Amino acid sequence: MQATTQLIHSIPVDPLTGAVSVPIYQTSTFVQDAPGVHKGYDYARTNNPTRETLEKIVAQLEHGTTGIAFSSGLAAIDAVVKLLKAGDEIVAVDDIYGGAYRLFTQVYRQFGITVRFVDTSDPIQVFNALTPKTRLIWLETPTNPTLKISDIAAIAKIARAQRCLLCVDNTFASPILQQPLQLGADIVIHSATKYLGGHSDLIAGVVVTKDPEPGARIKFMQNASGAILAPFDSWLLIRGIETLPLRVRQISNSALAIATYLQRHPKVDKVYYPGLTTHAGHEIAKRQSKGYGGIVSFSLKTDTEQAAKAVVTHTRLFLLAESLGGIKSLVSHPATMTHKTIPAEKRHAAGVSDSLIRLSVGLEDPEDLIQDLSQALTYAPETIKQFHHQTIKQ
Repeated sequence: MQATTQLIHSIPVDPLTGAVSVPIYQTSTFVQDAPGVHKGYDYARTNNPTRETLEKIVAQLEHGTTGIAFSSGLAAIDAVVKLLKAGDEIVAVDDIYGGAYRLFTQVYRQFGITVRFVDTSDPIQVFNALTPKTRLIWLETPTNPTLKISDIAAIAKIARAQRCLLCVDNTFASPILQQPLQLGADIVIHSATKYLGGHSDLIAGVVVTKDPEPGARIKFMQNASGAILAPFDSWLLIRGIETLPLRVRQISNSALAIATYLQRHPKVDKVYYPGLTTHAGHEIAKRQSKGYGGIVSFSLKTDTEQAAKAVVTHTRLFLLAESLGGIKSLVSHPATMTHKTIPAEKRHAAGVSDSLIRLSVGLEDPEDLIQDLSQALTYAPETIKQFHHQTIKQ
């Protein structure tokens, strides 16, 4: 059975009524036949039939044993880090999502958990950063926003030798393109707000574990900390997942066309897209993924924040907004938006330049999106000198 068919038919028909759509169990509590005797549900924070169905669907998509749904991607990250204790260490990707960086450095560091940031596209750097206290390796691949690729299978071998967990943020690829658990990872995490939801209408996070034991511990954290996904949002996420394969394929095709166009543009310096043969991680991405995703980043030859802002404020179809993965194309300036919490020197060291622009390609016709970028790029100065001249003139 093909993956798309399997996905659609993994979403169950309601056994009680025959409803084709999963019902929304909008309730806070459940009647018990006697104290502690019930139909599998007692309180909706602990479990809910709609959320439970979602968790099973995502676990199956990622070929894991346990799925756990949270109220946001950061809540999901938080639950995974709670597997650790004071004195433990994390080795994390340097080109990391700004919210994860903030959580690691400003929240968990004060509880005695140390984080070392390295370029995980080089497994040797991961190996060299390990200490006897390392308990978790944290990958994003592709990374946000420079789309570096890490060899999941190679780093999984390092993690096993160290007896530590490997967690892969699979948000950018989605389980349609990449399945880290089958490559040796222990935990997969998603900001389900993005591609899994796909319509920019919910905030959610999902964790999937390969083995039941860490899954049970994270499930305990979900109930103990209470950052659960509500029934209606769980239903929205199920509805989004139903069209995930079709959306990801179309978006990936459009992204490759846009990246190819940008690569030839005279005002563009570098294009970051793993589908390009010139990308440093192209061969690894080709080996471990079924496609290259819908995120394209690029920097300008005039490497200034002002030059990037001149472009992102003049797009018409690409909407200037946080987030990604929806049906409408979005554009952002990471240095002042998604990654502003990361100190400039660390941002630059990870490759996030002042002129870097990130595109989230949607379902619009790629020719229209290329035309939009073409007109927006006319506002980018060709040199810093030209930019200063334009500023004085205005």
